[in-house]
Amino acid sequence: MRTPSERLRRSMTSDNLWLYILTLLKNKEMYPYEIREKIRDRFGFLPGNVTAYIVLEKLKAGGYVKIGRKEKIGGPERAYYKITQKGKTELGKAGKIFGEISKKLTVATR
Repeated sequence: MRTPSERLRRSMTSDNLWLYILTLLKNKEMYPYEIREKIRDRFGFLPGNVTAYIVLEKLKAGGYVKIGRKEKIGGPERAYYKITQKGKTELGKAGKIFGEISKKLTVATR
């Protein structure tokens, strides 16, 4: 049985992968495998291959990301994803939500 803090960690990572993807894409275009590796390096967890692709496709369908460029370097073509203005707006809303929650939790624990 998972502890409440373990369930929170899962909820804040894998269950909300879109936050991490948009945060990374805010700085530069990336292809899916690169996104997974950067999430591992920067945020300390590695989402599954299929999970990352599913989230990217949902973000694309919603207009939060788009394919910025395609490149072929001695192998299969790579699609590089790029955040859209709609994605930046949604990421900003998420940041405000986290700020509000953090502030309320800080006040409640004093």
